[in-house]
Amino acid sequence: MSRVKRGVLISFEGVEGSGKTTQAQALAAWLEAGGLPYRFIREPGMTPIGEKIRDLLLDPSHLIHPQCELLLFLAARSQLVRETILPALEAKQIVVADRFTDSTTAYQIYGRGLPPRLVAIFNRFAAAGLKPDLTFLVDIDANERHARGKDRDRMEREDESYHQRVRAGYLKLAQRAKKRVRIIDGRQPADKITHDVIGHVKTFLINKGYQP
Repeated sequence: MSRVKRGVLISFEGVEGSGKTTQAQALAAWLEAGGLPYRFIREPGMTPIGEKIRDLLLDPSHLIHPQCELLLFLAARSQLVRETILPALEAKQIVVADRFTDSTTAYQIYGRGLPPRLVAIFNRFAAAGLKPDLTFLVDIDANERHARGKDRDRMEREDESYHQRVRAGYLKLAQRAKKRVRIIDGRQPADKITHDVIGHVKTFLINKGYQP
């Protein structure tokens, strides 16, 4: 740990039902088993305020305007960043995030069609300028998502054209950030994906001064 200057932020992204949460949790379990300092988070939520916002956002009985939806997601992120993520990074922990700023780009800009420049400004403000150091995009087609039966909350119940736009947004984002974003084929067996993710993370952490 003596070579570690600050913690790192590793995020997992993907459409609903992609399997990103499974992979984020698997990485956290590997870090735990290896005795590495880490913090697992998922968005929205993970703070008392954020959990209340999460309940509002995901309740399928709520009709939420896209602008209101954006601000609620960002409010939850702002609290999480300042209450949890920044202190964890200062403590040289490895923060594993089930969603972060890329979700806003994919869901609110590409999915909802909100103004890219304005959303980007708000997104940076809410995240205190933080960007993930490494991102895994677990990619599946929206039709595959639907076949997995993930239609419980308000976001999951959006029509397939919406989820296709979100997926397209993620892929465009990944093309613009090739050094940071690794695209993972979400159709592979979960254990194969986990093996590949851990292999890449191990090399990444060694380069950052950790000893996995």
